[in-house]
Amino acid sequence: MSHGRSIVWRLAQFVVGVGLAVFLLWWGLPKVAHTTWTDVWHLLSQLQLGTVVGLTVLMISGLWLVTFLYTGSLKGLGHVQAMIVNACGSSIGNLLPGGGAAGVVVTYKQLRSWGFLRRDISTMVIVTGVWNVLARVVLPVVGIVAIIIGIGHLNPLVAQAAILGALIGVSVVVAFWGALASESFAHKLGRWLMKISGPLRRRRKKDVDLEFAITDLRRRIIDIVRYGWLEMTYGLVGFFGVYYILFWFCLNSMGVQMPFAYMFGAYTVGRLLTAVGITPGGLGVTEAGTAAVLVGWGADPAQATAGVVLFSLFTHFFEVPLGLVGWVIWWFSPKQEPGDAHLDDAEPVG
Repeated sequence: MSHGRSIVWRLAQFVVGVGLAVFLLWWGLPKVAHTTWTDVWHLLSQLQLGTVVGLTVLMISGLWLVTFLYTGSLKGLGHVQAMIVNACGSSIGNLLPGGGAAGVVVTYKQLRSWGFLRRDISTMVIVTGVWNVLARVVLPVVGIVAIIIGIGHLNPLVAQAAILGALIGVSVVVAFWGALASESFAHKLGRWLMKISGPLRRRRKKDVDLEFAITDLRRRIIDIVRYGWLEMTYGLVGFFGVYYILFWFCLNSMGVQMPFAYMFGAYTVGRLLTAVGITPGGLGVTEAGTAAVLVGWGADPAQATAGVVLFSLFTHFFEVPLGLVGWVIWWFSPKQEPGDAHLDDAEPVG
């Protein structure tokens, strides 16, 4: 795809994705929650300044905790740098449908500008991705257990969504750990990828030995996991934990009072739906799904919708200006030429 067509395609993605998100928020959200935007705005307008400040502190705390995921997977990375990388990558992901890939490119460019090697960045991207998948595997399982223990039964639709998300995540994690546990499996995977990617590799000026790349990547990942697994784990657990507290306070400030099992179950559903790539960051889909679950479990429609919208403001919309601040800080930050800068034709990740 040419550069011009790529720009047109991304612009079309942005327009369609944002348009669909606006439609789902403006029409779909009140429809599935059985409320009106008039009632929702009335509740949001009563929000006190002290509450906004407290919610902001929680949001920043969660984003700071997730920096441990990055510092644990890339030796030499500081927490401020990790905060910048996460803020900029998240802002891109919140603007484009399926924006995760664009976020990876941004992460790569910023880390390269600080002198990190390609191989170390590629390892970090894969390890952090797997840790995120692990979290999304565990969350629905914990949510199901909380609901069953606290309530005794489970909504079939919620159960199906949680099980589907868990199965997809488990399959990815099993393949990942299989490659780590067995060097023979890693060699076989590399040879298989070499075979199926033959036509694509022949178009490239520089061929890549995928078998060597995968086995080499395996060794690097094992080294990183041994070095930073605990730091990455408590960082991600802390992030999701603080964001659940933020979710609870957003709903509580709008008047929603529900048992922990219901509240946590709705939170896990929302975290799963953020992975739906048809809109930027799952915007619209996440809010409609979460509000529908809360209302289905007995929450007041207007209060539940207002709480979900408030949570979305802090976890989606506010990350965009935060990302812009991150871009400015990165722009003026000191740069360093990487030790492998002469390999300019190499791929960013791999």
